[in-house]
Amino acid sequence: MTQENPNSFDIRKILGLLPHRYPFLLVDRVVDYVPGQSIVAYKNVSFNEPFFQGHFPGIPVMPGVLIMEALAQAGGILVIKSTDTTIEDKLFLFTGMEKVRFRKPVYPGDKLELHCSLIRQKLKLWKMEGKAYVDGKLAAEAEMTAAIMNKEDM
Repeated sequence: MTQENPNSFDIRKILGLLPHRYPFLLVDRVVDYVPGQSIVAYKNVSFNEPFFQGHFPGIPVMPGVLIMEALAQAGGILVIKSTDTTIEDKLFLFTGMEKVRFRKPVYPGDKLELHCSLIRQKLKLWKMEGKAYVDGKLAAEAEMTAAIMNKEDM
C-alpha cells in the first residue's frame, strides 16, 4: 500500500483555494508543492473544452494565453500555500509576463504538466518561473509576476 503525498491534493481542495470556476479553472490536480519554493500540478486537456470550438476548427490547439493562465493558477496555489495571509478577501492577479515562449502545440488528450518555481517575493509582489510540459517536452515557459490584492480595492 502506497502512502499518499501530503503535499498533493485534488480538485476539491483547489476549489477552496482558487476563485476560478468552469470554464476558467485550469488546474485539475496538484502533484507536489514545497511552500516558498515550487509546485507541480497538471491540467488534463479535453476535447470538450469550450475554446476548441473556435481555436481552430479542424485543428484543435490550446490557446497559448490559456497555457499561461494555467501556469498562473498553479503559481497562485503556490503563493497561497506559501503565505500566512488569509485569502477570503484577496485576489491573486497577474502584473506581468516576461520571456514568454511557446515551444510546441498542446492538443486535446494531452496532460499539461505545470511547474512553477518562486524566483522572489517582495511585499505584495511574487515573481515565478513557469514551465508547461507535455510528455516530458517543454510546451511553454515564462517568468510571471503577480500580486495579492484586497478585493475591496478592486
